[in-house]
Amino acid sequence: MPSLTLEGVARRGIYVEITIDADLEDVWALTQRPGEHGRWDLRFSQIVPAGMTEAGAARFTYTRQVPFHTVAGVGVSLGEASRPDGSRTSAWRFGTSDRLSPIRAGRGYWRYIPVDGGIRFITGYDYTPGWGRMPDLVVRPILGWVTAWSFDRLRIWIERGEAPERWPLRSVLWFWQPGRPRAARCRRAPADGSRRDDHLRDAPATLASLPAPEQIR
Repeated sequence: MPSLTLEGVARRGIYVEITIDADLEDVWALTQRPGEHGRWDLRFSQIVPAGMTEAGAARFTYTRQVPFHTVAGVGVSLGEASRPDGSRTSAWRFGTSDRLSPIRAGRGYWRYIPVDGGIRFITGYDYTPGWGRMPDLVVRPILGWVTAWSFDRLRIWIERGEAPERWPLRSVLWFWQPGRPRAARCRRAPADGSRRDDHLRDAPATLASLPAPEQIR
């Protein structure tokens, strides 16, 4: 087994996959509406559209509220709603100059793959740590868990119609509720890989076309 080194963790991206028993249009709609994003994704408090780039990508601003502070940043995304294999993708880049943010700049993608039993909803992303590499040894696993927990909260919303607000973060401690969101329901590495893989290797080509946050116009 490879040793857990600072260098290895720093290079490790985050991968989360869940199967949602729903139609592609339903999953696409709820995940592509900026106004709904902060309801299910714990990583963001709010995402607001900010027009289009000259190349046709969607600009947005985002915030994440933490005690006594609000982190704000900008981003850009580009979706593919029609692919030859029937899947869809959404690529994005975002960043902030806020020194209190654990993420300085990030990039990644979502994939929507029709399968028996619903839609495989996948993300792979990586980022530049905002607090340095040593603190990121703690931050990165937490972000991976938060992403997986948020994906299961999204699944519950789509499959059971239960609003995300029914399941706040403190519901993690509601052990008497077996139907609560659980990060453990998500796959944290591809079926043919491991958590140490480069999880941007399967990113859609659109990701390479997106400008860095400081270049967004």
